[in-house]
Amino acid sequence: MQYMFLIYHSPDSEPTYGSPEFQAMMQGFAAFNKQAAADGVLRAGEGLKGVETATSLRVRGGKVETMDGPFAETREHLGGFYLLELPDLDTALRYAAQIPVAHFGTIEVRPVMDYDLPEH
Repeated sequence: MQYMFLIYHSPDSEPTYGSPEFQAMMQGFAAFNKQAAADGVLRAGEGLKGVETATSLRVRGGKVETMDGPFAETREHLGGFYLLELPDLDTALRYAAQIPVAHFGTIEVRPVMDYDLPEH
């Protein structure tokens, strides 16, 4: 089963760019990427540009509306994602705990729908 790991954090809780803490975080991401790839479970993963680059879209009454920025008003921002192929939620949670942002943000773990399998 594939699991999506959505990485949320508040910008004021992230280590300052260029600081030793920031470098340690980036080394943690590199180690996670290397381990997940070596384990053969990594399917995709990327960081996202800041929320100031986001555009949200919705269709209401047949009319397309676009808005600058993310739609949700929240302190935490979606900063990136991973897609891993794993046997179960317990394994997914073990991987999620290894993502550096888990120490100051939130990792949402969600199974990906498989439209070829019937849902129970």
